[in-house]
Amino acid sequence: MSTVEELWNDYLTNGEASDYDFLVYRNDDGTALGFACFGHHSLTQGTYDMYWIAVDPAARGRGIGRALIARVEDEVRKLGGRLLIVETSQTDSYAPARALYGSCGYHIEARIRDFYAPNDDLIIFAKSLEPTPVPRS
Repeated sequence: MSTVEELWNDYLTNGEASDYDFLVYRNDDGTALGFACFGHHSLTQGTYDMYWIAVDPAARGRGIGRALIARVEDEVRKLGGRLLIVETSQTDSYAPARALYGSCGYHIEARIRDFYAPNDDLIIFAKSLEPTPVPRS
């Protein structure tokens, strides 16, 4: 079973008791075009991980990834989160993801060389989240 499928099944089985939250982006007919999975990083105060973000290749370039990231950030803020962490690979196939994170205000916080495999570094992005402004009456 794939990692994503395991996380999804945990989320479906345990609901709010799960360590994972999912957001699904659907088009007007209900077809899923993308998803994001995130959760609280244990033993921290307000640090969250964005474990997965994926968009159907046929739907890329429509702002779906950016919309999912913005929604994850909003949800994390509602949960009292202050820091969001994203891990990814440094390989060429992940260049679009790294560009997306950078364009959404994430910065490279760390690199662990040869993490996934020789010549495949782990890149850790981070973004401090400002609290959601409270509307004035």
